[in-house]
Amino acid sequence: MAVSMNNKCNLLSKIATNDGHGENSPYFDGWKAYDADPFHPQHNPDGVIQMGLAENQLSFDLIQKWIESNPNASICTPQGVSDFKEIANFQDYHGLPSFRSAVANFMNQVRGNRVKFDPHRIVMSGGATGAHETLAFCLANPGEAFLVPTPYYAAFDRDLGWRTGVKLLPVVCESSNKFKITRDALESAYENAGLVNVKVKGLLITNPSNPLGTFLDRETLKDVVNFINEKSIHLVCDEIYAGTVTAGNEFVSIAEVIEEVPKCNLDLIHLVYSLSKDMGFPGFRVGIVYSYNDKVVSIARKMSSFGLVSTQTQHMLASMLSDNNFVKNFISESRNRLARRHDMFTNGLAKVGIKSLESNAGLFLWMDLRRFLKEPTFEAELTFWRVIINDIKLNVSPGQSFHCSEPGWFRVCFANMDDETTMIALWRIKSFVRKNRNLEINTRKQYWQGNQHLRLSSRRLDDILTPHRMSPHSPLASPLVRAQN
Repeated sequence: MAVSMNNKCNLLSKIATNDGHGENSPYFDGWKAYDADPFHPQHNPDGVIQMGLAENQLSFDLIQKWIESNPNASICTPQGVSDFKEIANFQDYHGLPSFRSAVANFMNQVRGNRVKFDPHRIVMSGGATGAHETLAFCLANPGEAFLVPTPYYAAFDRDLGWRTGVKLLPVVCESSNKFKITRDALESAYENAGLVNVKVKGLLITNPSNPLGTFLDRETLKDVVNFINEKSIHLVCDEIYAGTVTAGNEFVSIAEVIEEVPKCNLDLIHLVYSLSKDMGFPGFRVGIVYSYNDKVVSIARKMSSFGLVSTQTQHMLASMLSDNNFVKNFISESRNRLARRHDMFTNGLAKVGIKSLESNAGLFLWMDLRRFLKEPTFEAELTFWRVIINDIKLNVSPGQSFHCSEPGWFRVCFANMDDETTMIALWRIKSFVRKNRNLEINTRKQYWQGNQHLRLSSRRLDDILTPHRMSPHSPLASPLVRAQN
């Protein structure tokens, strides 16, 4: 007897079958387009180039050289196998002491050694995704909310809200002041939450920002800390791109600022970190919760049992990140390479009159394509995004995926490919612009409309997408996502 899809869903939990993952969005539709027709310089030169992946692949040669020079760091080599039994049997959810010390040391160095992180406050998690969810579980109840300045990372709704029931409420930031966070915007979002009887438990900021590629100045951070202190709400600061800042020592960590704010309630301050972006290790799933609240540290550590980092990974990274000479050279060289790639891409766009938000951090640009929209609406943004995917054959992410308040902005990632592929992507953009100048319209005198929630049906792409054609790096290749289809 056939069982209908509705009946199948009724057999499962509401969390398992709801839309909290956010797969049905332009952000993931872009992944599907790439997975269905991936670019390869020899085998598929006309395929879609993946520019929706914030991955740092520019310095792997430095890591490979270190691994080749330190075979004893792995328990799976003849030089390191003597530690195999001890490491394989270790199961303390506090983590290897050497690992926690090494991560704290790396966090110090990334921030110019201007602050010191306590290894005893390092809590492991399965990537930054797990770290954010752990903090959401610790700090808020279902139905309560975090304020989040826009535009913000497309998967935050999933990471903090899918399984916890926590809500994210936008703090609207605008291009007129380069999307900076203002006190007025914070106050407005807080008051609006009260009007609909939603309790605000915290403020989530990303510094440096994904997708903007900018970082917050000291005065803005102080204002943010004063705001959360006055409201007695938590501050979660995501600093997973701290090591990608290319402007010398200009980056300011929240760990520095809290020492400068009088009467700051440290129990309200929490930091998320990861090795996925700064080191380019997303596959290692190394996420960190660092809280100044002793109770949160204790609870988060207990929760970390659901998403620990393997001891094999801990052991190798403890050795690598304790090598101060390697870490110093890696951070410096990685920043230099990111700066060169950033300049290569921005200069290439500028040659055809395409601007982007001024930035010097992250693995991406916030590209301004507003003049290409037929009208200043999110529907028009989605229409032009389809042109980018289907005609230019680039997977970039539309601003509405990041809850941007203004249509026409797109995030484009530039650090997940080699120079040759980067030049091909630029050539495609230049060719399109030169052939379609009639698409450009002057929008300077037009007023942007309010945010609209629109979705692009991915049914057509689903029909042609098969598991064996998926990129191994795609989040859609995970069993969890496939199980929902």
